[in-house]
Amino acid sequence: MDPSIDLIISAKERDLGGFSVRRVLPDSGRRAVGPFVFFDHVGPASFGPGQGIDVRPHPHIGLSTVTYLFEGEIIHRDSLGFVQPIRPGAVNWMNAGRGIVHSERTGKEERASASRLHGIQSWVGLPLDQEETAPGFFHHPAETLPEIELDGGRVKVIAGTLEGATSPVESLSPIFYGDLTLVAGGSMALPAALGERAVHVVEGRIRVDETMVEATQMAVFKDSIDAELHADGPVRVMVLGGAPLEGRRHVWWNFVSSSRGRIEQAKDDWRRGLFGAVPGEDELIPLPDDSD
Repeated sequence: MDPSIDLIISAKERDLGGFSVRRVLPDSGRRAVGPFVFFDHVGPASFGPGQGIDVRPHPHIGLSTVTYLFEGEIIHRDSLGFVQPIRPGAVNWMNAGRGIVHSERTGKEERASASRLHGIQSWVGLPLDQEETAPGFFHHPAETLPEIELDGGRVKVIAGTLEGATSPVESLSPIFYGDLTLVAGGSMALPAALGERAVHVVEGRIRVDETMVEATQMAVFKDSIDAELHADGPVRVMVLGGAPLEGRRHVWWNFVSSSRGRIEQAKDDWRRGLFGAVPGEDELIPLPDDSD
């Protein structure tokens, strides 16, 4: 393995009922990269007419959800009253803070014909002093995110700062997150100064010196060594990381917290119906017996 790589994580497929995701974080070998505590590669999934995803209302605390699509559309609805379609290249950023409920569904227009869905959903843990902040939702259209030309490619800056460009997405902790595409011969540096760093290969394969990282794999880099990404053919990867969170975060179902007791309280609140409701929705995902 290349000396700059600490670990390569192979995604584990999970069936969410009608479509699959490839779960990368958390992993037994690595619970988080910077503030990223959860990372799902969604699809690619194909749906026939009348089909789509229906993620019923469910709660979150202590995190920000970050949704980014390559193909398709998802309609977000939440207990603050926001209704927002997300399409390729845009960002939906939801700060759960002390508690929020949301649903994610394929819209009526998208269901009218065959469709596809492909994207990334990640969670960013909140700093200790922001875990109980007021919830909020923010949408950023694709054209508002900066794109930087590189040697043989380009990177769209989803959050934080990369290659001297800063995203308008406001995160609550130091972070970087980018959508990188390279052609054969292209490259990008990920210096150690960025903090904890990882790359997730969406399509193709990326080379780090003599180590190849394949599609759906994530390479996590050693903290003290600069990394250089090289493409021997067309490739699309997500680059991510930043400053680690202060102390451990517990992850149970859709809840993230530095306190196990706070997660127990959130469980009880969901059982008792104390989270807010999503306007126009009359379904709920029940609290699971245990979490995987």
